[in-house]
Amino acid sequence: MSTDNSDATQLGSLGHMPQQPRIPAQPHVPRQPAIPTLGGQPSLPGHGPDDDAESTLLGTHATTRPAAPAATAHSSQPQPAQPVRPRPAAAGLMSAPPADITEFHGMFSRLVDNVSQVVVGKETPIRQCATALVVGGHILLEDNPGTGKTQLARGLANSIDMPFKRIQFTPDLLPSDVVGVTYYDQKRGEFEYREGPIFASIVLADEINRASPKTQSALLEVMEEQNVTVDGVTHPVPQPFMVIATQNPIEQLGTYKLPEAQMDRFLIKTAIGYPSHEASVDILRQVNVTDRAATVHPVLTGDDVLRMRRISERVHLDDAILEYIVRLVEATRHNERIQVGSSMRGALALARCARVWAASDNRGYVVPDDVKGLAVVVLAHRITLTAESTFAGATPEQAIGQILDDVPAPTLGANA
Repeated sequence: MSTDNSDATQLGSLGHMPQQPRIPAQPHVPRQPAIPTLGGQPSLPGHGPDDDAESTLLGTHATTRPAAPAATAHSSQPQPAQPVRPRPAAAGLMSAPPADITEFHGMFSRLVDNVSQVVVGKETPIRQCATALVVGGHILLEDNPGTGKTQLARGLANSIDMPFKRIQFTPDLLPSDVVGVTYYDQKRGEFEYREGPIFASIVLADEINRASPKTQSALLEVMEEQNVTVDGVTHPVPQPFMVIATQNPIEQLGTYKLPEAQMDRFLIKTAIGYPSHEASVDILRQVNVTDRAATVHPVLTGDDVLRMRRISERVHLDDAILEYIVRLVEATRHNERIQVGSSMRGALALARCARVWAASDNRGYVVPDDVKGLAVVVLAHRITLTAESTFAGATPEQAIGQILDDVPAPTLGANA
């Protein structure tokens, strides 16, 4: 071999050395901001938090990159390094979710798809009801008659293998008709407690505003404490436990408005709305099905719901997200159109629901869109507008929507 070609040969053979890093041949790329700011997601295996996007990408694919063609070894010119496409700033957030999050996503999707057979074309309120069930809270469905409030509650109950009871609230309903009563058993010669319909995992309180305030208040302890006290004896309700209450916004004659203290017990207040034109036609094609809720079968068990709750508690909530939630809640207390803002219970409810919302989207971390998508249904019923705003036709939902526009959300990939 000629001496004149030795340098060229050595330069050409560099393309076959996998041990030599290619990064020094590339121009300097600014380091990306730390990903865990809004996701808490670990970086790819084998790389520290200070590695830039190119080194992570190269380190991930170094073992799978094909070797250069054999003719390259005889070239007299150095082979240029392969160009590296810069990775987006939030690419680390799109890493594969943990196995438990994937399991959560699968169970949540099965539940939503099953209930969607009952209430057609209403995935968002169904997801909200499923979120309340996983969190362990209660939901208030307020909508016009005939929109499927009862069908949604029964469809959710029939999709889970758990006890279900329905209470039709009327003006003559007594608290003992809800929580149970202690009666004297003449055969046994002793008093015995007979459980009421509240002792079920899912309880449908249909037209709750038609009952008297005394009967409505009987739900306060069980909704908050998950216990029922009768004659000085406390009885725990089965777990998981959820109350789905319905009420109509019309025909307020003979009804009793829920007090603010009881409204705050509901985790989510939402509406279903009328179906779209296509969904309405599809429902009419199945006109012979008189009870759609009875056509679905359980896809989850009570243990599955409790496992989903434990998984959601491990979803990462970044400090920037917590700061964002607190700013939203504080904005309700200093808004000139709002007389009474949200309590700290509203902030806790929003954080817990956001974790479930993120896990249902197959993510192990919360992003600002999770908070935005739930803020209205979680906070609107916890605020009270001023008289001037009410007379002007404003609604709590509009007030929360304006606050979402005014309070800036944290940016993905930016340092808090």
